[in-house]
Amino acid sequence: MNSVWMKFRGALRAFCVARAGNVAITFALATIPIIAGVGFAVDYSRANQVKVALQAALDSTALMISKEAAKDTPDQLQANALKYFTALFTPTSASNATIAATYSTTGGTQVVINGSANVATSFLGLIGYNNMAVSTSSTVRWGSTRLRVALVLDNTGSMADNNKIGALRTATANLLTQLQNAASTNGDVYVSIIPFVKDVNLGSSEWNSDWIYWGTAAQDTTLSDNNSWDANNGSCSAGNYSTRSSCVSHSSCSISGYSSQSSCTSAGTCSLSGYTSSSSCTGAGTCSISGRTSQSTCTTGTCSLSGYTSQNSCTGAGTCSISGHTSQSSCQSAGKCSKSQYTSSSTCSQHSGTWTTGVWTAGVWTAGGTWTAGVWTAGVWSAATWTPANHNTWNGCVMDRGNSTTPDTVNNYDTNVVQPDVTKNTSLYAAEQYGSCPQAVMGLSYDWTTMNQLVTNMSPNGNTNQAIGLQLGWMSLVGGGPFTAPALDPNYTYTQVIILLTDGLNTQDRWYTSQNSIDARQTLTCSNIKAAGITLYTIQVNTGNDPTSTLLQNCASSSDKFFLLTSANQIVTTFNQIGTNLSNLYVAK
Repeated sequence: MNSVWMKFRGALRAFCVARAGNVAITFALATIPIIAGVGFAVDYSRANQVKVALQAALDSTALMISKEAAKDTPDQLQANALKYFTALFTPTSASNATIAATYSTTGGTQVVINGSANVATSFLGLIGYNNMAVSTSSTVRWGSTRLRVALVLDNTGSMADNNKIGALRTATANLLTQLQNAASTNGDVYVSIIPFVKDVNLGSSEWNSDWIYWGTAAQDTTLSDNNSWDANNGSCSAGNYSTRSSCVSHSSCSISGYSSQSSCTSAGTCSLSGYTSSSSCTGAGTCSISGRTSQSTCTTGTCSLSGYTSQNSCTGAGTCSISGHTSQSSCQSAGKCSKSQYTSSSTCSQHSGTWTTGVWTAGVWTAGGTWTAGVWTAGVWSAATWTPANHNTWNGCVMDRGNSTTPDTVNNYDTNVVQPDVTKNTSLYAAEQYGSCPQAVMGLSYDWTTMNQLVTNMSPNGNTNQAIGLQLGWMSLVGGGPFTAPALDPNYTYTQVIILLTDGLNTQDRWYTSQNSIDARQTLTCSNIKAAGITLYTIQVNTGNDPTSTLLQNCASSSDKFFLLTSANQIVTTFNQIGTNLSNLYVAK
């Protein structure tokens, strides 16, 4: 077109400087540029119409082949593009139409089609131009924006009503198919699935991870947290007691009436009645000899003869029946007559007297008695020992992050994605052996088969705690703790989405059974998620005439992202609608 215009301007300048000829010749010459100008306008208009048709055909062709481009070889891509283009580009004034289709994944997935055609001229042939060439291109770019979606799905007991759990399984499977089809290459779309009840199951195989709070002696140095996993899962030496607190309360004292270790060990019993302290008991005693009340008098021996204090002196002494004799020999050799005037046995008997020989009575030593001192028996405390179960028996469920009995209102770990820190118990996920533990979560993945199997296995049980599901859904997108999120590629723009579906109002979390208290914590989580630039869809499946959840309405990123459903089958249509919005392709230029 530039070349034609340059020729026209050259002819016009030549005409302007011409000085020869008459009026007729001048007029005749003037008609040449006029006719050329009109012809240029007509031919240009026809060429522009062809270009518009060419652009439309290329746009449609690019959209058509984008659906299969990732699977085609370059030759197949070109052949398919030509087939679609030939069917779409039909202007009769165009000839020699050609296209070239290319597919690339550099800096985003895209299909580019360049096309050109010739348009036969009607008037410009007069000045040597029989054809005008037109060209344009179309680009379909769908991989420059990548998608990461967290599905936070209610698996509580009420989902069994009206087959809501069945509808959720179907809807989620359909959504996964939509998202899988939207991905041209692995990594274009990642999905995480977070089934929730009161707790969330982070996987029992993670029992050795450092982001779990167990209430171990290292984490709970005073062993005062009776709500911890370690305090509620184990065995007791005192019998069949199921918790640490009940176990410890069944420790016993050897002396009845004492219920604490300190009172037990300070008490005792004495072998002698009437003594109630260790000192008074051990200071007292009894003697085998009646009447002796002290150890010294009890154990001292006595002689039958007064004045003798040792056994030897006592037994070596004695008394004679005839006075004046102090030894056994002199005593026994002496005697006396019944008639005192006679002093010998012979003279006594001659005069009809009776002679009596002296009798020696030796001293008898009586040994001291045996002293039995009082014995004090102190109370013995038999402490019941609680042994926590092996952590590898954990079923995988965790409660909200925070203190044992209250949320951490300073750091608010239950409402954000600050990384777990082993030095801060409130930042860790508290293990619980919850009897209604749901299916284990699955972090960001494009393993569509495994995700579908997880969805198939979902079953309804337990109470409702949307807040923990929402917090862990957010954590699955950013990574950390129980999740590993693939790094973001700077060559792509990322859209991050959380879809929260629930059929009921909050009923129980780690600390509360009050809906208002749980909702207040979740409100903080919702605000934090939206502030982080994450798109948040909320869906309330209200088949039981519950109040419409103000929490979920306000939690959604915008009013059009809150859905109030009144039947189970609406779950399928709603997920399909959201999936369509997320997976749409678009013409970039």
